[in-house]
Amino acid sequence: MLLTPDNKLKKLIVIGDRVLIRPTKPDAQTSSGLYLPPGVHEKEKVQQGHIIKTGPGYAIPVPVEEEPWKSEEEAVKYVPLQAKEGDLAIFLVSGATEVMYEKEKYFIVPQSAILLLEREEDF
Repeated sequence: MLLTPDNKLKKLIVIGDRVLIRPTKPDAQTSSGLYLPPGVHEKEKVQQGHIIKTGPGYAIPVPVEEEPWKSEEEAVKYVPLQAKEGDLAIFLVSGATEVMYEKEKYFIVPQSAILLLEREEDF
């Protein structure tokens, strides 16, 4: 498979309750007016960025049952995440892991480190 700018992230699989975030520029402001002031960026306690990929969610333990007539298709079930691809997220940097992939900076963030989501939805 040839990697292009459109599909370069398809090889990445986000695990569990984590999301992959591409950070925005410090002075970036959303169409609704949401932005982080410069003082917040200087302290680097929180950052903002767009969610690129999400994991499947929180795994639900499956009870162990020794019943041979049941199918084993129900291996793992997940509680889905609130965060969705395309959302703008404000998150705690202390809970994030910074990674470089294809010469771009991303953050892998557990959903619990996300403080706020902004979603562009039509109501």
